[in-house]
Amino acid sequence: MYSQRSMNPVLGVATSLDNTGINVSSAMGSVERVNAPFAISQQARQKAEADELLVAPSLERRRLQCYLVLILGDIVALLAGFAIAGWLYDIADGAARSLVYAQVLLPIFLTLALYNGSYSTCSLRQGWRGVLRAQAAIIVAVAVVVFVQFLMKSSSESSRGAFSGGVLLAMALMGWARLQLRSFVYWRCGANVINELVIDDGGPQLRLPGAIRVSAAAMGLHPDLTDPHSLDRLGLVLRNIDRVVISCPADRRMSWAMILKGANVDGEVLDDEVARLGAQGARVIANHGLLLVSAGPLGLRERAIKRLFDVMFAGVAIVALTPLMIAVAVAVKLQDGGPVFFAQRRMGRGNRFFNMYKFRSMTQALCDVDGNQSASKDDQRITAVGRFIRGTSIDELPQLFNVLLGDMSIVGPRPHATGSLAGNKLFWEVDLRYWQRHSLKPGLSGLAQVRGYRGATDCESDLVNRLQSDLEYLEGWTIMRDIQIVFLTLRVLVHDRAF
Repeated sequence: MYSQRSMNPVLGVATSLDNTGINVSSAMGSVERVNAPFAISQQARQKAEADELLVAPSLERRRLQCYLVLILGDIVALLAGFAIAGWLYDIADGAARSLVYAQVLLPIFLTLALYNGSYSTCSLRQGWRGVLRAQAAIIVAVAVVVFVQFLMKSSSESSRGAFSGGVLLAMALMGWARLQLRSFVYWRCGANVINELVIDDGGPQLRLPGAIRVSAAAMGLHPDLTDPHSLDRLGLVLRNIDRVVISCPADRRMSWAMILKGANVDGEVLDDEVARLGAQGARVIANHGLLLVSAGPLGLRERAIKRLFDVMFAGVAIVALTPLMIAVAVAVKLQDGGPVFFAQRRMGRGNRFFNMYKFRSMTQALCDVDGNQSASKDDQRITAVGRFIRGTSIDELPQLFNVLLGDMSIVGPRPHATGSLAGNKLFWEVDLRYWQRHSLKPGLSGLAQVRGYRGATDCESDLVNRLQSDLEYLEGWTIMRDIQIVFLTLRVLVHDRAF
């Protein structure tokens, strides 16, 4: 074991060279990684990255310090909230009695907060998420205390006003304190909270925000399971790392995977096949690896909320719009004596067909059941009444009954006729991801429509724009977003592409 002092000619700082052959900088803050004012070689830059990596401090203790500060802040906020509320309610001894409530509530709150992620890496990264989780914990804790008091038939004289005020004030102080402590978290852990390392061993280029990226070749890192010295070299590099990602060719993934299993870090091996398959998870059954490539975009609770919203909205809308729909039905009937409604087979959730209803807007003889020809601005098939109801989107109102029947939703990807064309291609011939939009019920309106992507698909880009919006909607569903889309739809009921 020996060491030799040397001067790094690129960084201009003293470094030590130990028997691992890796330069270890003695001055952490001297490394200029990306925005150096002078040009340096790629090899020199890799050495600089190695120097910075080897002196990177461990963030584990710093995260623990942040967790402790957050816990203390929550405790102080809870006690202060109840004390202030009790004092305002009864200046004499209200604060003392309210602190009794806080002492009962505190252990329940801390237990729930520890389990729901109020003190987690995610909460350190995203301040508001930590606030919301802490607020959820205190709400559940209050519910537990109230329920237990009800079961015990407690007859103690307790001030409901002081207790309620204490809860509200404690929640407000807790949220404020956590947001104020964001600067402390940033000071101790930085923006990324964890030390993340990408080792480039000849695989695809991967850029992760906030991660350190090094070259395996430049640092002499080899996935050699038969060489203890090589493993020791890698252990030195990974000593303060929380997560490491290996980018390497397929034939070296197994060796890297075996090494990472004993490295005491969260290790990942890059495999682009996962992205090509759109995998969302993985598991092993009977020595067989399974990739989760599809899952319903909504869970049971989300589906129940969405269905309740659909039924309530459609029911109210039908009652409110009945006079208008009757007037339109009479006008369509008087136009040429044909049927009032037009039913067309469309593709719905789970790639299953259903009959979608509209007010008939074309002459009966020229109705396109399969939707092979999109309507144009001067389409001779459209009647005079039909032109008006299409231009104002009134022809879509019968789809409210589709919503009540469960075939459609108020908000979702718009259903298309099977023969619809984008330019000269069927929709799924343009992009095979088209079928993914059928994982949800089709909607009366959707994200694509409120963005202006509606009407005829004269070229392939018309479909691509809609598809991108539909897939974006599938990824981030919330009931508030549905309500927002409903209100935005009111602005595009009349549009220049409605023909």
